[in-house]
Amino acid sequence: MEGTSAPAAVPAKGEPVELVMYSWRTEDKDAYAKFITEFEKQHTNIKVKFKSFKSTEYNTILSNSLTSGTGVDIVQLRPYSGATSIADAGYLLPLDDVKGVAEIEQSYLDAARGSDQKVYGIPLSINSAVIFYNKKLFEENGLVPPQTWDELLQVSSEFQKKGIIPIAQAGKASYLLSIAHSVIGTSSYGGNEYVEQLLSGQAKFTDPAFTESIKRMQDLAPFFPPDFIGIDDKDAQALFYTGKAAMYINGSYRLETFEKQSPDLPVDILPALAKEKGGETPMINWVDGSYGIAKSTKHPEEARIFVEWLASKEFGQMFSDDLNRLSAISGVTPKHPLVQKMTQLSEKSMAPFLMLVHFGEGTPTTKTTFEDSLQGLYINQIDVEKVVGDTEASADKWFKPKK
Repeated sequence: MEGTSAPAAVPAKGEPVELVMYSWRTEDKDAYAKFITEFEKQHTNIKVKFKSFKSTEYNTILSNSLTSGTGVDIVQLRPYSGATSIADAGYLLPLDDVKGVAEIEQSYLDAARGSDQKVYGIPLSINSAVIFYNKKLFEENGLVPPQTWDELLQVSSEFQKKGIIPIAQAGKASYLLSIAHSVIGTSSYGGNEYVEQLLSGQAKFTDPAFTESIKRMQDLAPFFPPDFIGIDDKDAQALFYTGKAAMYINGSYRLETFEKQSPDLPVDILPALAKEKGGETPMINWVDGSYGIAKSTKHPEEARIFVEWLASKEFGQMFSDDLNRLSAISGVTPKHPLVQKMTQLSEKSMAPFLMLVHFGEGTPTTKTTFEDSLQGLYINQIDVEKVVGDTEASADKWFKPKK
């Protein structure tokens, strides 16, 4: 079904109202200024103030605002357990009856549900974990983009011999390591079949296939930048878009970053690695956040009008066109060739970002335990067996296999 091309809610009348909107996407500030201007043309009495914060500081800032009941009306929600925990705490208004929500794919809405199964967020976009690569560097060095683990090692070795950093990986923020693992790990344990085995209890993180995926992450360290565990993602990005590194692993949202920083960069993308030559190379996908309404808002009617607009095809198309990302709104057709390519690859073979989608619960979450353990591995504090053991021990505390 296609999303609505325009919201059906009648614009509120009366005195001008300002809605404060929180986001962790500081790099999207200019795009949102354009989006909001369009909304305000249609709803002249509603003003929206977009406030973005550092991703690493966002959770604390949002928590403080929600706890105090002041400062924010529209909140960007982390997906899956991130949204569920805030909804369950009673800080959000349900959005099930907002026009357009029923037309959004149910699996996308699952990223913004409370434990009561109500929808508390309008899904924003679909992200894919990919290997970005510099086509020019590959062509100049006579190398073919890798599809398997052995091919990745081979091309990485060749680039290293020529003084080119094979993979611009940062490790200061531990979540970057689990994104990279989601792409590399499939070369060891495969795609959806293995995910289903984990979810049904037929497989464990301590099994040989998953253990091997951690060993492969360890084996890649020599092909990362020197002291990568202490560098920021922005530094890794710069190595890639300035041509000092051949590849960079992260979410598809970095496409917009690279095209802003280096419009002429000859960039292309690869999905996750195949388990064997000629095997499936799944796209690793997840819903990247959603927008909800703070229960403490003093302007619930106007806030609903705004989130209804966020659920419209009009906004979804603008979002996709301006930020080169795949919208979660039905009926949106991406115009960027690489976003179209990601869509086609997803339709061919797709698997979830395992740690985020299915193992984001626990205290600390299993995802966090896994990521912190990877950091520990890279600074030689723990070994591969300790990484998988800690991950399994964390999951055992809360995860209940599907029947």
